[in-house]
Amino acid sequence: MARTAIGIDIGGTQIKAALVDDTGAVLKNARVKTPLELNELRRALKDLLAGIADDGIAGVGVACKGIIDPATTRVECLPGNMGYVEGSVLSSLVCEALDAEVPVFADNDARVALVGECVWGAAKGRRDVLMFTLGTGIGGGILSGGRILRGHGGIAGHLGHVNADPDGAPCICGNHGCLETVFSARVIESDAYSALHRGLVTSFAGSLPSCEDVFAAAARGDETALWIVNRGARKMGAAVAGLLHALDPEIVIIGGQMAGAGATLFEPVRNEVAWRTRTLLRREVPIVPPQVADPTGVAGAAALVFQSEVAAMVS
Repeated sequence: MARTAIGIDIGGTQIKAALVDDTGAVLKNARVKTPLELNELRRALKDLLAGIADDGIAGVGVACKGIIDPATTRVECLPGNMGYVEGSVLSSLVCEALDAEVPVFADNDARVALVGECVWGAAKGRRDVLMFTLGTGIGGGILSGGRILRGHGGIAGHLGHVNADPDGAPCICGNHGCLETVFSARVIESDAYSALHRGLVTSFAGSLPSCEDVFAAAARGDETALWIVNRGARKMGAAVAGLLHALDPEIVIIGGQMAGAGATLFEPVRNEVAWRTRTLLRREVPIVPPQVADPTGVAGAAALVFQSEVAAMVS
């Protein structure tokens, strides 16, 4: 009989939870809009878990934005609209919501996505992997020598805050010109709105096109959409190339919301990386989408529970 665990993904817009078995299959799931204050978060977790909890679960894994201490599950830093969670201990919130004491593991959401790939996906059996999660911002994780890289203060792997433009726009982290200020869903949507505001003729849907709308238009050959996507992908590719020279991974995994664009995203990024690394690296590093079937983050969170070696990776 398959073991089960609960995976929870706490994001800036939604909180998702699921009952996941030890093959990574999602058995039951639910989601709610992310609350605006801590007591509302407590109620939301209780309601979510009531619908999916199962007797005899092996534990709960939590993926959360920000800087999480996996040893204590305390949220050390969480900029933006979820700042009210800073200082909270996620294991306490989960056990309170379940009204039971269970093992709880937690880490930054992008690191957790990489853990899922280590257990069930593209990073399984590998020792050196770079992973990006592209959405409203950019998250990341680094597997180095078979261990998740955390760094001295737990900051390592925040790849969205690699600098891409020293004179660029302010970032949520307090820096200027971070990678996520030049290539993310928000940036693409902002560029699309700017194009419409300037009166350019495009095939974007609606007056406020989404990131998906822009990628779909680019896939159809819309010139403005292609310009927006390719400009961002070029900057993304340049950042990836720099990290390949620094870290020399076996593969690069690009996941998150934007990975659903497929070749429209991957081809220009691969092309940019290839010419920038051909002289020194002298090998092609595969740049691939995730292989974990669930894209919401809950399966990766559950992976924290299932494998003792994974728990060691994030310690």
